[in-house]
Amino acid sequence: MILVTGATGNVGRRVVERLVAAGHGVRAVTRDPSRANLPAAVEAAAADLADPETLRPHLDGVRAVFLIWPFVDPAAAAQLAPRVVDVLTGAGSPRVVYVSAASAETDPDSFWAVMERAITASGLPWTMLRPTGIATNTLGWAAPIRAEGVVRWPYGAAARSMVHEDDIAAVAVEALTSDRHDKQTYVLSGPETVTQAEQVRIIGEVIGRDLHWQDVPAEAVRTMLAEEMGSPAFADAALATWAALVETPEQVTGDVAAVLGRPARTFAQWAADHAADFA
Repeated sequence: MILVTGATGNVGRRVVERLVAAGHGVRAVTRDPSRANLPAAVEAAAADLADPETLRPHLDGVRAVFLIWPFVDPAAAAQLAPRVVDVLTGAGSPRVVYVSAASAETDPDSFWAVMERAITASGLPWTMLRPTGIATNTLGWAAPIRAEGVVRWPYGAAARSMVHEDDIAAVAVEALTSDRHDKQTYVLSGPETVTQAEQVRIIGEVIGRDLHWQDVPAEAVRTMLAEEMGSPAFADAALATWAALVETPEQVTGDVAAVLGRPARTFAQWAADHAADFA
């Protein structure tokens, strides 16, 4: 049995689908199983990572855990991470595959890094997945693309190595089902960098429309971004990252190919997979 947190999210849902297709038992954790719309073969479990004890009843027979941390506050992570680790170690020490972020390497105070340290210090078997930019984040541009064909956002020249959410899920499934990835940290990226303005152009090519990028000052989106992300500090960090990527493009790694034995999918392939979201 494999436990999947964040089972209704962009990556978690793909992990669930891949595990089921491969014949693995899946227990999917969500706060409200009645609204989860999970595959019939999946055992749905009600739990909330804000209260780690709610996980304990669902860990019987679990040999691996896919962990996505849903809270962006480092202080909350510092408080809750030891409790999560305690629950997992008390349940037979299943392997933990944690979706962190590439920035965990350079930002030790981030919630991603806080969780990483708690897991690595626990004695649990673990694999860290550190994606760069996750391509599904560009779905935030879908409404203005559909409405007027213009994306107004800061830092159009920020160059990102966007990774397909299904590539993250595929690597996660490999790590969940094989011990050869124990104590490994993988930085998952797409095969190339594409600026944010180029991403909009590529989406336009895929859906057959002439789309446009319009640069706006960071201050124009700061408040909205803070509300969406649930943290002004997290929004400021995101804006600072995009600003830095104008001069220093996001890293491109070969870790997806190394684990899966095939190249990471391009942003154009991701856009084709999501064409209906923008049309």
